[in-house]
Amino acid sequence: MRPHVSDDQRRARLLRRQLLDPTAPDSPEELVDTVVGLHATTASTVHLSAWARDPRLRPERLEQAMYTDRSLVKQLAMRRTLFVLTRPLLAAAVGAVGARVAASERTNLLRDLRRDGPGDPEGWLAAACEAVVETLDGATCSTSELRAALPEFDRTVEISPGKSYGGPSPLLPRVVNHLAARGEVVRGASTAPWHQARNTWTAMRTWLGEDLEPLDPHDGHVDMVRRWLQAYGPGTEADLVWWLGSTKTAVRKALAALEAVEVELDSGAVGYLLPGDLDDVEPVAPRALLLPALDPTTMGYIERGFYLGDHAGQIFDSTGNGGQTAWWDGRIVGGWVQRPDAQGVEVVLLEDLPRAGRTALDERAGELSAWLGDDRPVAGFPSPLMRAALRGERPGAQ
Repeated sequence: MRPHVSDDQRRARLLRRQLLDPTAPDSPEELVDTVVGLHATTASTVHLSAWARDPRLRPERLEQAMYTDRSLVKQLAMRRTLFVLTRPLLAAAVGAVGARVAASERTNLLRDLRRDGPGDPEGWLAAACEAVVETLDGATCSTSELRAALPEFDRTVEISPGKSYGGPSPLLPRVVNHLAARGEVVRGASTAPWHQARNTWTAMRTWLGEDLEPLDPHDGHVDMVRRWLQAYGPGTEADLVWWLGSTKTAVRKALAALEAVEVELDSGAVGYLLPGDLDDVEPVAPRALLLPALDPTTMGYIERGFYLGDHAGQIFDSTGNGGQTAWWDGRIVGGWVQRPDAQGVEVVLLEDLPRAGRTALDERAGELSAWLGDDRPVAGFPSPLMRAALRGERPGAQ
């Protein structure tokens, strides 16, 4: 008979293992390692996820780690998504999924080149990759500077012809993304405030001061699955396949190598834990949390019922991006917004809470408002709840 792990225990583990209990990380590197990477598609997510776990981690401290110490690196990794990773995580992630992400980028590039490009798409792409790497070796360029430096490769193709979202697409930035997934180039220092994205590009070995040595794909999967189980377990095979953006075969091999233990979840699904990690953890007293869009906790699972309940349609957009969330006692109970015509952070609830919960969330909103000051980061992936709240609509209690 499999050991049973209740939803209450899963929520307690989530809070304790993902630094959402009173425990605070000692450094930005410890934070990033513990949660197995911070989503960075929206620049402000990195800093707001850090604030949620330790308000002492001011933007300047994280930016020092990212751009001066370079102990944290932005990398296109799991699910073709941009993450901030420590150097050991970088080697594991690129090893595990880098080739898969790069192959996807390459396939999309060649598809568009064959339809609306030069006569030798593969030859053009190989030459463009070589030129970009050579240009960025020992140098730093913005995307516009790189396009100006390589006019012979600054082509535009038409994507999704006939579609409302189609139109001309410059190819060189996509070539750079392909090389980034391969671990050959990397986003360098930003020239924008912490809550905006305006990164430069350079060669990976220039940025790190040494060549990146990725783990081989199997070892990379084993390392990433081990880290995920430690921080997010128990979770299902589907959770791991989705989170990594990998295959069932690769995940199953990693679980077998780790001798992961099958457990029964309240949903009836089979979850996994690391050997020796079957004991219950201490419950966490109810806490109010405000997490940004694409926070690693919100985005850590594909089977989210144990902390999301029936709020998926309000919290996640049509492509699966989670918006800004309000949590009480280990569950998502609403979201939060900054209105353009008002100061401060406003909590928007999706269900009735005890007075203590409502008061604690309002206090947390006041703390976030004070921390933000005059900064007003734009949420890159507003949820349906956020969109409705910004229109002045109020959801009914559920």
